[in-house]
Amino acid sequence: MSLFDPPSLDPPPPRSTRAPGDKSTPLAERMRPRTLDEVVGQEKILAPGKPLREAIERDRLQSIIFWGPPGTGKTTLARIIAEMTKATFVPFSAVLAGIKEIKEVMAAAEVRRRATGRRTIVFVDEIHRFNKAQQDAFLPRVEAGDIVLIGATTENPSFEVNAALLSRSKVFVLEPLTADGVQAILRRTLTDRDRGLGAERVTVTDEAVAAIASFANGDARVALNLLEFSVASAPADPATGDRRLDLAQLDHSIQRRALLYDKSGEEHYNLISALHKSMRNSDPDAAVYWVARMLEAGEDPLYIARRLIRFASEDVGNADPQALTVAVAARDAAHFIGMPEGNTALAQAAIYLATAPKSNAVYTAYGAAAADAHTQAADPVPLHLRNAPTRLMKDLEYGKGYEYAHDEAEGVTGMDCLPESLAGRRYYQPTDRGFEKEIKRRLDGWEKIKASRRQSPSRSDQEPS
Repeated sequence: MSLFDPPSLDPPPPRSTRAPGDKSTPLAERMRPRTLDEVVGQEKILAPGKPLREAIERDRLQSIIFWGPPGTGKTTLARIIAEMTKATFVPFSAVLAGIKEIKEVMAAAEVRRRATGRRTIVFVDEIHRFNKAQQDAFLPRVEAGDIVLIGATTENPSFEVNAALLSRSKVFVLEPLTADGVQAILRRTLTDRDRGLGAERVTVTDEAVAAIASFANGDARVALNLLEFSVASAPADPATGDRRLDLAQLDHSIQRRALLYDKSGEEHYNLISALHKSMRNSDPDAAVYWVARMLEAGEDPLYIARRLIRFASEDVGNADPQALTVAVAARDAAHFIGMPEGNTALAQAAIYLATAPKSNAVYTAYGAAAADAHTQAADPVPLHLRNAPTRLMKDLEYGKGYEYAHDEAEGVTGMDCLPESLAGRRYYQPTDRGFEKEIKRRLDGWEKIKASRRQSPSRSDQEPS
């Protein structure tokens, strides 16, 4: 077989072999959108005339990353692209594929393009699960134009996708579906006789539909799975065989599947709120209990780690600067060793944060500064704070009047560093708790020195350092 006649290079197209009405297939899979017009809730990127839709319809797609929470349509969009493109479409799962399979597909894509000019679209589901070496394997072929990469991830691509690969891809953010959007999917399912539940003798009340949509928290797959389970478990009328799903029956279904849906339901937010407030109130016993409750229910440990990091800067801040270091270290430990061994790292951080002195002075300072940044005029940087690396900039008095703090015995000058319109503004107000007590002592002492410096003869005629 010649390299210029390589039919074996083309894998079978990813067409579904299931019959549309095959009831053995999960409802969420049967109801997966088949066209762009059937996709719900992503109008910002898929409405007619939007660049992504135009690229898909014209088969001119470039490398892209779909980033969004579960159940928002990342894999669905990839499958729609597979149906619409004339390019060879190769799906990958980052959970199952290894570097060997990647290199084989990359080599075939290179040969195919040179021999036939035909592009290869490579779809990588859960691309954040590929390590650096595996992601690097895609890069040469992306750069050469042999492949178009489509990645799907629930994690922030800035942290989970190689910078070189990310710079060559366009990131599209898929938003969680609104409750109205989920309801629209549910109602379509209830009336669709071929793929949905339209042919079944079941009635679902409007209140039950709304409750399922609310419970799904923007995840269409969660909503359809819950609908399927609830309808299947709804009792049938002995006389007619008809089934009815109302709020009372739905409550029973949700209770039976509470652990499965815990990460997406209201209890998810109740538990993280309990953790925050327990740590804020310096209760280490409650803090470790809520961490354990979430981890044992299957919560994403990195989600908990992110909340601990936020708490460290928002509620502890400079009252204990070490708190942020501990929280970040716990995140790294949980990420590095995984579960269940990483649970104690998160518990350690939660206990440390609960027992640390508390201050929201950093949080308050940033909020006040951000408010001024948005509402006040964007004053230019004062001349004395600007560098003057060129003669022209020196002639324009860049740096004139700058006072070098290290020239002073106390290491501080009377120079103002805020724009003139904000001179004297105090954003950061340290408390008397923990290390902030020492920070406050320093700031009060420096303010007295600055005040005395401002009353001394002007030093603005000095050459800038």
